[in-house]
Amino acid sequence: MNIEILAVGTRSPAWVADGYDEYQKRLPRDWKLSVQEINVSKRHKGEPAHKHREAEGTKMLSLIKKDSCIVAMDSRGQNWTTETLALNLNDWSTRFSQVQILIGGPDGLSDQCLKRANASWSLSKLTFPHFLVRVLLAEQIYRAWSILNKHPYHK
Repeated sequence: MNIEILAVGTRSPAWVADGYDEYQKRLPRDWKLSVQEINVSKRHKGEPAHKHREAEGTKMLSLIKKDSCIVAMDSRGQNWTTETLALNLNDWSTRFSQVQILIGGPDGLSDQCLKRANASWSLSKLTFPHFLVRVLLAEQIYRAWSILNKHPYHK
């Protein structure tokens, strides 16, 4: 399985990189997890947020591969259990060449990104910093792998 996180934001704090790397390293070689960072649109005082969402969305959409399952991280998305995530990943691995997960920037994802997505997923009703979402995703992907492979990590 090949999972790529497309995330707006560069220069993540060291603790984010450390947390993400920990779970990425735990995955077996046949489960490749990577992050492609996208620059945050330059903001100027008084500019509307939608302008930045659209600019970041255009960059994100240019990185989407043809045969990918696209999952948008969105507060209005579906809340999944880890078991549901595991089942989804298992299903997607049979139907798509890879999974690409979209994480928006400070203003969220563009409408075009949301429309392109095969699924929309919400981690919680809470709002998380977009860098923290990378760590949460890496851990949940590892946990989903552990469920699918009957590994004791998921208790």
